Amino acid sequence: MARRAGWEALLASLEQDAAGQAVASASPAAGATAAAGATAVWTEPTGLGPIPRELVGRASRLVAAQRDRMTALEAERSAVLEHLGALRAVDATREPRGAVYLDASA
Repeated sequence: MARRAGWEALLASLEQDAAGQAVASASPAAGATAAAGATAVWTEPTGLGPIPRELVGRASRLVAAQRDRMTALEAERSAVLEHLGALRAVDATREPRGAVYLDASA
């Protein structure tokens, strides 16, 4: 039973993190708050043993949710890169405002 309790606690923690990330992506203000708290590094738990059979479905749903989140993040990343490319293209067309050359011989 200790093994099951450990797995349930781990799955609950991962589900809570996934739900928090979903909220963060939906709300920019919540995203800033979540990003500030997202500095903790995840480490693989030890001593849990094999996952109990009755928790496999729950773990599979969590893996699917994580894959969906990775897909969404990749789409957001691509959109940001496109925006940055457009900004750089506009910036490249601007004329320099200051002196371009420095006369060091004077």
